[in-house]
Amino acid sequence: MILWFTNVQIVVAVAAGLFAVIAGLMGRRPSDYTVGALALVEVLLIVQVVMAIIAPFAGNLPSGDLLEFWVYLVSAVLLPIGGVIWALLERSRWSTVILGVIAFAIAIMLWRMEVIWTVQVA
Repeated sequence: MILWFTNVQIVVAVAAGLFAVIAGLMGRRPSDYTVGALALVEVLLIVQVVMAIIAPFAGNLPSGDLLEFWVYLVSAVLLPIGGVIWALLERSRWSTVILGVIAFAIAIMLWRMEVIWTVQVA
């Protein structure tokens, strides 16, 4: 993983999470803005998947458990998809809050993936 890109992803995920949680607590239903914020997080995660495939070939080998890393990454990629489907099916203020909680969860998962990739010794 590349540290600066991971940091960008975490900042974007936290910002999307704050935006969605605040919008939901203000009574807003899911909108193009809240769903779009989570879509941006999803696009960055897909870029991360491509980078994680290429990185070992470029000499950036993980120091932790590769299986654990990929389980985190695949789970993180699937979370926004499930959250957006839920938000579109149940258009309430609480589904907007759930979008924010998903974005926060992804930020934490990204931090953990960075730790698995760089800090741990296999």
